[in-house]
Amino acid sequence: MTSTSAEILDNGEPRTRTDLVVSVLAGGLLTAFVVAALLAPQATGDVVTAAFTACASWFGPYWQVLLLATFGIAVVLGASRYGRVRLGGDVEPEFGTFKWLAMIMCTLLAAGGVFWASAEPVYHFADLPPAYADVPPGSTEAVTVALAQSFSHWGFLAWAVLGTLGAIVMMRAQEKGLPLRPRTLLHPVFGERIQRHWLGTVVDVICIIAVVAGTVGPIGFLGMQVSYGMSTLFGTPDDYAMQVAIILGLTAVAVISVITGVDKGIQLLSRFNVWLAVATMAAILVLGSAAFVVDGFLGGFARYVQDFVPMTLYRGDTEWLSSWTVFFFGWFIGYAPLMAIFVARISRGRTARNLIGFTAGVAPVATALWFTVLGGTGIMLEQRTPGSVSGPLTDVGLPAALVSIAQQLPWGGVLGVVLLVLTTTFVATTTDSMSLAIATAGTTGGEPNKFSRAFWGLLMGVAAVALIAVGDSGVSALQSFIVITAVPAGFVLLPTLWAAPKVLREMAAEQGITS
Repeated sequence: MTSTSAEILDNGEPRTRTDLVVSVLAGGLLTAFVVAALLAPQATGDVVTAAFTACASWFGPYWQVLLLATFGIAVVLGASRYGRVRLGGDVEPEFGTFKWLAMIMCTLLAAGGVFWASAEPVYHFADLPPAYADVPPGSTEAVTVALAQSFSHWGFLAWAVLGTLGAIVMMRAQEKGLPLRPRTLLHPVFGERIQRHWLGTVVDVICIIAVVAGTVGPIGFLGMQVSYGMSTLFGTPDDYAMQVAIILGLTAVAVISVITGVDKGIQLLSRFNVWLAVATMAAILVLGSAAFVVDGFLGGFARYVQDFVPMTLYRGDTEWLSSWTVFFFGWFIGYAPLMAIFVARISRGRTARNLIGFTAGVAPVATALWFTVLGGTGIMLEQRTPGSVSGPLTDVGLPAALVSIAQQLPWGGVLGVVLLVLTTTFVATTTDSMSLAIATAGTTGGEPNKFSRAFWGLLMGVAAVALIAVGDSGVSALQSFIVITAVPAGFVLLPTLWAAPKVLREMAAEQGITS
């Protein structure tokens, strides 16, 4: 990699310049989608559904292999002598390990943090995955399989593609003076010219649209789900006005957080999320059944490790895969280029082993534990009273699982409020982090200005408000759209498989590790 010719200020920092072409195209395409969904929701939904089905069918196998290869290469690099390489230059990490890991975890767990964690294990318990159709329904093995399948979607592979090889390539590029933009991931293939080529603009726009789609979806669902939860727990109106109020409140928190910067708002909100999540887990363990959760976690994780490759590469039921494994893998791939930017932005000074070990090791285990506490408790309640969780989940959707679990535990009202607050702050953390990453992707160098960061946070909030006006279909269509954008994003990530080992070898030689 060679240094770019970006302008440098007197203090040595690159001059910040907004790429209006990228920003206008990305913002305009998002606006066009929202307008189309408002004017013709059925037609828009049909087009997205057809494209989603085709992409999942044609590219699903590639995504499964890509995630497995990314994880495998990351683990080998982290365990090798190249793991000692210090990324981003010879500097001390800007953030302590807890602050740093909290920001990474809370950014990914927006959608999965509460609603999917409480619902997905119950889904798989009530309707076993096709690969385990011979497991007796309702049995202890069914509990193990349900949790293991959830871990396979939110575990090692998801975290590896979001925070390892792409981030390593980005941090090396930043060290060499290249901008933190999705197009930089293609530098190993196209060289310096990708920074000025039209293909770079297309890559940036597509990757921005992907992460916007994946963020606006959770924001919109949050408004509807929290409104439903409050109505069920307290009898408040479950209407459009309440949903809008919730989304606007979340957007305000996210915008304030992103304006104050990584070192203040984003990391403070992330730490609050983590501590509240820990306290919530402790409360659920005490009020529910700690023994059941521990047994479920150990059994589920052991099954996950045992069937790791077969679950990852399963191709037996393509319809089921498009709703579950391929959907989630496509979602994470769509997020990955912008997550690489965010992780690179907050990880300077860390070793490759530290980055890979915490991102692809510690974070997935913590996620599995979180899914077991929420989803495992839901399975326990379902076993005690069949239909008590799966029934509302089937009839209403994701928020019903969360509310049903809370209501069946002591202090259910208080616990329900805490879970709704936690969900809101999780989504706010993802919104502020991705607003920063999108604004960074739309600049040619340096830190994006406050206006640009706030603009993307506000735009995503307004888009969510508009889409929920047409109900679930509008938000669902946009969230499914991320799987369509995962097609080009998957090819943008492909060079990282060989670029990350290459740059680590170069840095190891420069730092005297292999000399």
